Amino acid sequence: MIEALLVHLERYTHLTQAEKELLLQHTQFRTVEKNELIIREGDLATRIYFLVSGCVRLFYNVNGTEKTAFFYTEGQFICAGESYTYQVPAKENYQAVEQSQLAYFPEENIEQLLKESSKFELLARIATENELINCQQIIASFVTKSAEERYSDLLENRSDLFLRVPQQYIASFLGVSPETLSRIKKRVHQRMKLAKKS
Repeated sequence: MIEALLVHLERYTHLTQAEKELLLQHTQFRTVEKNELIIREGDLATRIYFLVSGCVRLFYNVNGTEKTAFFYTEGQFICAGESYTYQVPAKENYQAVEQSQLAYFPEENIEQLLKESSKFELLARIATENELINCQQIIASFVTKSAEERYSDLLENRSDLFLRVPQQYIASFLGVSPETLSRIKKRVHQRMKLAKKS
């Protein structure tokens, strides 16, 4: 798990051997089982997570119904940003969709790392920026695109999710019922077959 973490982080910034050793001194690891909640609505977030392997969904409880907002996969930071920053109860839930391996950084460890090297300040900023970009993409998608267009985007950019995530979560993410999702899938795949023939 340690090697996988370092490989993922190299995508963001190069760490010296000393920085890698320092990081590992302040990193904790955890395996979560399928359907296990990592952060629950009402919790106070005191950690930033990094998804080493697996898949995690972000969802909200809306009048007793779970509304999926996002899926995280390998190499992404996970943070209940508002709760972590302002120490208020989280409004969202983070749940493992499959068995997942997480590296996590308690708040006091993050503060220590930030004192030691500017590289960790860069990583903290990237984690924050990623959450902001994810939120903006979700909002833009719902404001500007139909459910069918969002499905096509998902198929083009994150097709692996269809093999990893139950259909009801995909439907919830697109803002439709599972039955509507089945109809959308049929229409889109028929169009794709026609396009290949022409």
